[in-house]
Amino acid sequence: MKRRRLLARVAAGASGVAASLAHPASGLTHSQAGLTRTARRRADASASERDSGATHDSQANTYQNPVYDQIFPDPDVLRVGGTYYAYGTYHPWTEGEGPDRELIPVLRSPDLVHWESVGPAFREVPDWSRYRGLWAPGVGQLDDRFLLYYSDSEFGSDDPGIGVATASDPEGPFEPRGGLFRSDEIGVPNSIDPALFVRDGTPYLFWGSHRGIYGIRLAEDGLSTAVSPSEKFQIAGRGVEAAYVVERGNYFYFFGSRGTCCEGATSTYRVVVGRAEEFRGPYRNRDGEPLTAEGATGTTVLEGDDRFLAPGHCAVTRDDSGEWWLVYHAYEAGNPWVGDTPRRVLMLDRIEWENGWPAVGDGTPSEQGRGPAVGGAT
Repeated sequence: MKRRRLLARVAAGASGVAASLAHPASGLTHSQAGLTRTARRRADASASERDSGATHDSQANTYQNPVYDQIFPDPDVLRVGGTYYAYGTYHPWTEGEGPDRELIPVLRSPDLVHWESVGPAFREVPDWSRYRGLWAPGVGQLDDRFLLYYSDSEFGSDDPGIGVATASDPEGPFEPRGGLFRSDEIGVPNSIDPALFVRDGTPYLFWGSHRGIYGIRLAEDGLSTAVSPSEKFQIAGRGVEAAYVVERGNYFYFFGSRGTCCEGATSTYRVVVGRAEEFRGPYRNRDGEPLTAEGATGTTVLEGDDRFLAPGHCAVTRDDSGEWWLVYHAYEAGNPWVGDTPRRVLMLDRIEWENGWPAVGDGTPSEQGRGPAVGGAT
């Protein structure tokens, strides 16, 4: 018999990240807080300017990584008005061990830098869920309703799937609305890591983990698939997960993660990209290889260094000036665990564009930098 876990809201301020999910005009697609209030971090040194000669006198307009130093893996971001929201994975690693966890933690921020917790997305585990984890949410907005897609899975699960929930407020609580599909019925092993993309008013879902990345058209309300499983389309092959797709200029860009995510300091996660002229592909790396080809991989744009390890599972958003930002998780070297739980913290970096391809600084996570332009900040 299914055990239902109730989660009481804990009074704790914490943090929030964001990006818009359904914004075809901007090219964006998509899309635990720790239970204690995170200390607000303000950089007290000048931000390094990697892509601009502009100076920024406001202390609030700098950031220091991690921007949220509690466990917050697999972030997706959503911007609603002037507020960003971030949503992360729920997974109890070992019963009774490790930190307490929220059922899909939700954070809020005015600027992608300062975050506070606004509580769990769910008050209790959805009835449709059959596994211990609610992983890697993908969140977006259709009309006046907010949708949250989640991965119902655990390590070794034989038939994981993607569920959906709705809310009238991005902070939740979200009402479970059943499942979109499970691996067996959709024909894709390891069907997790959902990401919503809205194109010309039509919602699509991308998903997949190490067994191919796929897309499928959703019904107008986003609560079911609009076509049969045979009409899904593949955009990347094996070995990659955590898809995020954005549109910029004449191209669609695929961001994904390769390597291992959850082994602490020995994890090998890194962010890779490809691009396509058509929404359904083919997506290619910088060498021109299609990402669906045997042995082909995306082009690496972010990998770990001696300070931050295994960066990955990213979301993409923009600020008021139109600049692009990567929100992702990583480990801090020397502090990769809390009890039995991998300590993946929330990170922020600017995306630059070089000859039509995204680049992230020197290819490793930044320690600090000039912050996003929001609310009149320049």
